[in-house]
Amino acid sequence: MRTTLTIDDGLLRQLRQKALDSGKTFKQVVNETLRAGLQQPVEAARHRYVCPTFSMGQPQWPVDLDKALTLAAELEDQEIVTQLMQGQ
Repeated sequence: MRTTLTIDDGLLRQLRQKALDSGKTFKQVVNETLRAGLQQPVEAARHRYVCPTFSMGQPQWPVDLDKALTLAAELEDQEIVTQLMQGQ
């Protein structure tokens, strides 16, 4: 199939040099290079992100950290009551 491509100058020089070095036609080198690039798995190019974790030690006060949301809600309620009482 015939098509028109716009190839960067540096890439064009590399492809032409590869064709000269291998004794193949430019068309063969382009097709082989594209085929090799398409056969590589996409996942190989991606790097898995790992988020580092750090120990914060044991709490210094008697708080059940499993119920942190309940504690936060209670503290928020107390703050709202305090603000309402100061406004009256």
